Amino acid sequence: MTKEEILKRVDHTNLKQIATFKDIKKLCDEGIKYNVASICIPPCYVKDTKKYVKGKIKVCTVIGFPNGYSTTDTKVYETREAINDGADEIDMVINIGYLKDKKYDDIKKEINLVKKECNGNILKVIIETCLLSDEEKVKMCEIISESDANYIKTSTGFSTGGATLKDIELFKNHLKNSKIKIKAAGGIGNFEVAELMINNGADRLGTSKLVKLMK
Repeated sequence: MTKEEILKRVDHTNLKQIATFKDIKKLCDEGIKYNVASICIPPCYVKDTKKYVKGKIKVCTVIGFPNGYSTTDTKVYETREAINDGADEIDMVINIGYLKDKKYDDIKKEINLVKKECNGNILKVIIETCLLSDEEKVKMCEIISESDANYIKTSTGFSTGGATLKDIELFKNHLKNSKIKIKAAGGIGNFEVAELMINNGADRLGTSKLVKLMK
């Protein structure tokens, strides 16, 4: 797999708290130059970013980020606003406490309500694997398989760990819906790791480092 082929699967990301619009414009320019899948940015910059890129690249943003414990109504509102501002893809964080409490129906309901607000756009569901047991990861595979989501995503990149090959393989083995794709995010620092993630089942990668290596 060539570096260019790998980059086509990358969500080129800057979600740092200190990110300025100048930083986001740089991210956009890099994403367009290297033909990545999308740029993933804070919600506050979506409207201005859509004007800036003029349709040259897809804009992804995050919901309930990074902790996931916003109310469902808040996540729904955030999603509606992001889509109205022009977001092409949404990455939402589940309520991890609900998973620990075994509130499985509430998690699926929240995912589906957020997906409804996406108006047909892609929804990726972040489960923050580093905070979960294998049993909980398998349960999330089951819940997301039964939901209207498009992707299961490993991590926010803001917790204690990122994507691992073990988790990508677990997803691949336990997703019960072939339409659900996998996004690996967090800690993907070179093209060798990126290719391993893809070969083991990841369709999309969340990282800021691969474009930097190209530069």
